[in-house]
Amino acid sequence: MGEGIKKLAVDCIPPATLVAVVAFWYYAPAAWVENPWTLLMVSITYTAWVLLLELVFERHAIWRINTREFLTDLFYFVLINTVIAKLVIVLTDEPLHTLKESWGIATPWAMQLPFLAQVALFVFVWEFGQYLMHRLMHDWEPFWLTHAPHHHITQLNAMKGAVGNPLELFLVSIGVVALFDLPLNAVLCGYSFTGVIGTFNHANVRSDPPFFYSFFFTTIRHHSYHHSVGYENTRCNYSNNLILIDRILGTYKEGEGILVGQDERRRLSIWEQFVFPLRPLIKLFEGKKGDGSVAGH
Repeated sequence: MGEGIKKLAVDCIPPATLVAVVAFWYYAPAAWVENPWTLLMVSITYTAWVLLLELVFERHAIWRINTREFLTDLFYFVLINTVIAKLVIVLTDEPLHTLKESWGIATPWAMQLPFLAQVALFVFVWEFGQYLMHRLMHDWEPFWLTHAPHHHITQLNAMKGAVGNPLELFLVSIGVVALFDLPLNAVLCGYSFTGVIGTFNHANVRSDPPFFYSFFFTTIRHHSYHHSVGYENTRCNYSNNLILIDRILGTYKEGEGILVGQDERRRLSIWEQFVFPLRPLIKLFEGKKGDGSVAGH
């Protein structure tokens, strides 16, 4: 009986964390909402929380984080929250705002929705775009080359969702939510909401959320299967946050992965992750160089 209650409590940690994040943005004072550092501080807080949970409720020993993994993950966490975030604002969000104004696009009805409905609208629009981009990355070789480094990670941890080639990190951060009229706190709540789900579904935490959560939202079980060894195993469960989309569009698969990675499961260095999309060109260059050496000899 006691073990059952303890397991239920651990399994409810992800939905409880989501509730806490939503409550924060709903009740946050306007000065906090408008402060550009608040979103980052919220991200740091729930990431640190999940990292702590990994130490207490470890899911798999082979995913146990070490210093090298932590420092690599931290590098990417900083990268995606600084350089990539700024590029997204300058190259996508601001142009979309300009386009919205020049074309007279307006969605006043969205401003009249209840707060939870506004967050839900943001999450669905954001996640559907993520789903399409993610699926494209698995269906078309040029895009797969940008995404493959993320699948070469050999363990899952709280910050692993940010690990990958910078071009991929930019592509998966593109969205069209800027075309919708939504209050700032709902938008920021949407980012934190998806951030919490994405953190938990990459984390080494022994938590299997109840059906009311896992039917709609992606869990570590769903996403670890997507990361499991073998390229064909990756072609399912594309939704990083709303597994419901996979269920509706027929790309959902049940299961869980423990051994994660691609090819020979060799861990890539940061440099290898950065240059991975250039591999065909590098091989072509090396081949021509080799042919030239033979001809000269």
